[in-house]
Amino acid sequence: MKNLEILSIDISSSLPLPYAEEGIRAGFPSPAQDYLEQSIDLNKTLIDHPASTFYGRVVGDSMKDEGIFEGDVLVIDKSLELQDDDLAVCYLDGEFTLKRVRMEDNIAYLVPSNPKYPTIKVTEDNDFTVWGIVTYTIKKNRRKR
Repeated sequence: MKNLEILSIDISSSLPLPYAEEGIRAGFPSPAQDYLEQSIDLNKTLIDHPASTFYGRVVGDSMKDEGIFEGDVLVIDKSLELQDDDLAVCYLDGEFTLKRVRMEDNIAYLVPSNPKYPTIKVTEDNDFTVWGIVTYTIKKNRRKR
């Protein structure tokens, strides 16, 4: 992935949406609820640190085998510290990239989820920063017709 469109968040509004508190079964169906009493506000649910959280729109297909596709929206928290195997937005040599970051003997490896892209070993010659940790991926599930 060569680019990532970074967008700031707006948490000034609230939009409570109906919420199926009992969960949605992915196995055998259960009787539908006649009404939903609970509500959920996605701003409060998805964003723990508003001052350091951004949205990013995925450009490219380097993470497709992980189910992350072009156009998906990422919730990126810059206040979180990197942990091994985190999905992270990294700044590498002048470009943003989305990869799994694996740590091995104090060496970072940027690992794609598409075999047509190589794993990148970060060296001291690289201009490298972990810009933020991806906490959620928001995707459109309805297929184009």
